[in-house]
Amino acid sequence: MPAYDGAHGIEKREAVWLLIEWRDNEAEPANCFFCSLPGRLTKKQLVRRVMQRWRIERTYQDLKDELGLDHYEGRRFPGWHHHVSVVLCCYAFVIAERVRHFPPSARRPLEDHAQSVAA
Repeated sequence: MPAYDGAHGIEKREAVWLLIEWRDNEAEPANCFFCSLPGRLTKKQLVRRVMQRWRIERTYQDLKDELGLDHYEGRRFPGWHHHVSVVLCCYAFVIAERVRHFPPSARRPLEDHAQSVAA
């Protein structure tokens, strides 16, 4: 249960979900998440939103490692703003090139690939 200061009654507390990621054939859970997303979401939508965090972290790491987002050493906002804008433009270009060379529509389901290899 998340910590509360006790100033409000239990009926005024925000509802929270506890999501536990437990992978097949593992003795213990891999991750636990508290989230306060609305209760009207389906379980699938709730899991998708929580797992979106991984994609955001991966993108941020790519921006730092590959494109130098963390290399700015200035002290003023205009320079920082220019640096971030250039990095994000470069990232957009990289993604566009990746999609151009490997379009999502070109991917086939595994069954089709297995049948074409077997034939």
